[in-house]
Amino acid sequence: MLDIAGRWFERKRLGGSVTCLWEPHVHPLLRCNIWHVDGRDRNLLVDTGLGVASLREAIADLIDKPLDAVATHIHYDHVGGLHEFETRLMHEAEAAQMNPYEEFGTLETADFGELLALLSDAGYALESDLLIDALPHVGYEPESYAVTPTTPTGTLAQGDAIDLGDRRFEILHLPGHSRGSIGLWDASSGMLFSGDAVYDGPLIDVLPESDIADYIVTMKRLRELPVEIVHAGHEASFGRVRLIELIDAYLDKRDA
Repeated sequence: MLDIAGRWFERKRLGGSVTCLWEPHVHPLLRCNIWHVDGRDRNLLVDTGLGVASLREAIADLIDKPLDAVATHIHYDHVGGLHEFETRLMHEAEAAQMNPYEEFGTLETADFGELLALLSDAGYALESDLLIDALPHVGYEPESYAVTPTTPTGTLAQGDAIDLGDRRFEILHLPGHSRGSIGLWDASSGMLFSGDAVYDGPLIDVLPESDIADYIVTMKRLRELPVEIVHAGHEASFGRVRLIELIDAYLDKRDA
């Protein structure tokens, strides 16, 4: 029997009006970083977690103006709470997959099947039966987990932009991890929200929807970007030196 979590989300305010939220009771494989940016005219939300508990309720105090909720890609740890927001955006290659949502999604390790070995080889050992270690509330049943389908209100493509009034994020199409993966790039500050294209942990390019050739192109492209800070889909933020290290390690691995 799992304990009931005192609260489901934790948060940390960073510089530049950026707040990071995460789900501490979720296995690192699925513990998505959720990014809130407080702009002059609009709020931006990058990814929405698993949807196990209400993200909108958790960030109600941060929403003081219209908000654009953006999914960096289709995977369930990034779109679980997307349905809670009025403006829902994601890459045009994956938007239609949100309703109905027929992508893989589970909190039970046994459901991963042959993916278990692939994820273990990538660096993620799934040794417990469940991918959460607490319940969000009394009566929650992990085996009933499913992403709530929703229809995006708009689609994004390479070169589009999200303007918050005092900062502008260009959409970068970064396929490889999934075909509709995107990043959000603020050239004025050198800030990149990279989703799962790159983060400081074992990168995954072995999923059915992954494409290693595309991933290599994406990595080479990111290597040329004048990044100052990366806020990624998982793990801690990092700077340009670490970005180059991660990219070169991936390229060396795939070249070998």
